[in-house]
Amino acid sequence: MVETEEHVVERLLGRKPKGPWSVCLYDPRGEPLVLETSPILEDGTPMPTIFWLLGRELRQDVSRVESRGGVRQADAALDPADIAESHERYRNYRDSKIPSDFTGIRPYGGVGGTRRGVKCLHAHVAWHLVGGNDPVGLWTLNEIEGSRTG
Repeated sequence: MVETEEHVVERLLGRKPKGPWSVCLYDPRGEPLVLETSPILEDGTPMPTIFWLLGRELRQDVSRVESRGGVRQADAALDPADIAESHERYRNYRDSKIPSDFTGIRPYGGVGGTRRGVKCLHAHVAWHLVGGNDPVGLWTLNEIEGSRTG
């Protein structure tokens, strides 16, 4: 029996996505790689993180970078202004998905819901992969590639 996309996403995410969602990027094998969710859940709850890294192998690679201090390393290695610009692009994109007549509490922060610096390499990689030009996501992918070749 072939798994539906909904089942594949639930399996990769480890739970049902909250609110409306769509797969916005697939890996070369056709597996969902990045999920985009709504910035406002069905009950009106704000959701600052809208891009979720689903790809099993890439998620594990990013987790290895995080486990060896990658968040602190990326924060120290990259220009804070470049990181701040990425957060702003993310915030602008996310906020453009909120209906103009929405009067509830809006999500805050940039990538991963943080206001500055680096919080979650998975969120930065997901944002980078969907065109966010995220320096943290690029740094993380370079770290992964370096660990494979070095």
